[in-house]
Amino acid sequence: MKRLLTLAALLLVALPFSTFAEDYGEAEFMTACAVCHGESGLGDGPMAGLLNIEVPGLTRLAADNGGVFPVMETLATIDGRSEVVGHGGPMPVWGDRYTTSADALGGLFDAEVIARGRLLSLVYYLEAIQE
Repeated sequence: MKRLLTLAALLLVALPFSTFAEDYGEAEFMTACAVCHGESGLGDGPMAGLLNIEVPGLTRLAADNGGVFPVMETLATIDGRSEVVGHGGPMPVWGDRYTTSADALGGLFDAEVIARGRLLSLVYYLEAIQE
């Protein structure tokens, strides 16, 4: 059963442009990101004014990268586990948070697969909202 569920999660990851992945990514964005980046991704969320940094808008990532959406850079930024940043980095380390929440399911699912699926869903959604 565990292998079947892991395979299903991998298939979700393998369908990058599916409506389901974008819908899931939008729901994930509204839950995890909109508080800072705003529901429209413009950097105007309700917490943005309370932070010591300027919260970036996320709708021009492709435009600012020569018209190509920076998939791997965006994934690494959201994941945060590979960043060499001291305490107080500007972004929460979502990779750790997602892995920890999947671990809380008692090993029923592969935590890293679940975390990657959630991260990729966010990346696919961000790609879909580019100007």
